[in-house]
Amino acid sequence: MKKIAAHWQIIIALIAAVIIGSLLKKFDDAPWLQSFLKICDLLGDLFLQALKMIIVPLVVSSIIAGLASLAGFDGFKRMGLKTLGFYLLTTLSAVVLGLLIVNTIQPGLKDGKPNAELRQVFDEAPAQADDSAKEKFAPDRQAKAKDWTAIFKRMLPSNIIKAGAEGQLLGLLVFSLMFGIAMTQFPPDQMQPMRDFFQTLNDVMIRITQWIMVCAPLGIFGMITVTVYKSGAEVFQQLAPYFFTVLIALALHMFLVLPLLLKLVAGINPINHFKAMKTALLTAFSTSSSSATLPVTMRCVQDNAGVSKKTASFTLPLGATVNMDGTALYECIAVIFVAQVMGLEMAFAAQMLVVISALLTSIGVAGVPSASMVAILIIMNNSGIPGADNAILALFAVDRLLDMSRTAVNVFGDSCAAVVIAKSEGETLYQE
Repeated sequence: MKKIAAHWQIIIALIAAVIIGSLLKKFDDAPWLQSFLKICDLLGDLFLQALKMIIVPLVVSSIIAGLASLAGFDGFKRMGLKTLGFYLLTTLSAVVLGLLIVNTIQPGLKDGKPNAELRQVFDEAPAQADDSAKEKFAPDRQAKAKDWTAIFKRMLPSNIIKAGAEGQLLGLLVFSLMFGIAMTQFPPDQMQPMRDFFQTLNDVMIRITQWIMVCAPLGIFGMITVTVYKSGAEVFQQLAPYFFTVLIALALHMFLVLPLLLKLVAGINPINHFKAMKTALLTAFSTSSSSATLPVTMRCVQDNAGVSKKTASFTLPLGATVNMDGTALYECIAVIFVAQVMGLEMAFAAQMLVVISALLTSIGVAGVPSASMVAILIIMNNSGIPGADNAILALFAVDRLLDMSRTAVNVFGDSCAAVVIAKSEGETLYQE
């Protein structure tokens, strides 16, 4: 019997989770329900933790091995400038698109005036928010959110081991880049044993990734079942204008802007790329974590798109850390939406400040579920938007579904950069 492809297994798991999660609402009083949800939670947590377990050794080994294979510092500089240039272009286009969409649809207004019903939702949010939301936005954490310098401090952690343990990929990335560049400054013969070590470590991490992905359907089923069950219909209905505004903007960026860039910049058929990335996109959508999806993204880009390990090892870990198209777009829409609800008219200069803030904070956002909510709080506090704390708690009610969508956009943007850079380096893609 022919084995079912990995992406079809994940799709089946997603559909089954949505159906079962919806049906569970009818059994709220059943004695077995909480036990079943705990089992689903366990399956999801184990899968997500398994992916996170290999992030640090995978990122370190892939970046160092990739840089060591470049032709010295000049090779790194050439690829680095191309990659950062592409990431800046896509992130800026995402933020501007988000700004245009939210100002066109105006989800925070009703009949041209601030939506009083949504304002009431914001006012009642602290009482309705669950414990996890309140913990995430407790006063002491809000104080930290106002500190812009924290983003730059994470680039050079005082303890690289601690940074890795806490999942601070930005510091880990900078250290790995410095380590890899330093290796190129020594004679090749002297560095050969170290190059072999990191290359072998990277190969081992990829094999472990393949093992973990065998369990992906079970883990994804567990996560999505619980998510669907917990998604409240009431708040969703009230925040529907905002919810669909974000989805429309994300869809336009993913299915129009990025494919156009693939076609116009590199002459790549977008359909081929979507096919190559389907497993990674489904994993990103299910886990809401671009960092956890990184091992799968690297596997898809190399095995399905044909990008070399050298290029993928440099562009993708960098993208998972600094390139957050969907997050930057979402932050922009969320801030303008809250300003509309609160009756605060933002002039062009104020909106440009939001654009710049979204660009900067998206770089520092951790690739884990709902991390961008803290970045939104930073922007709202610095933009002088009233009621920021309550608004964040209200948005948190529908954030999980939007987080899943914007994570898929983030991952797709990273993969687009990998194939565009590979094409510019003369690599043959998609078995051309």
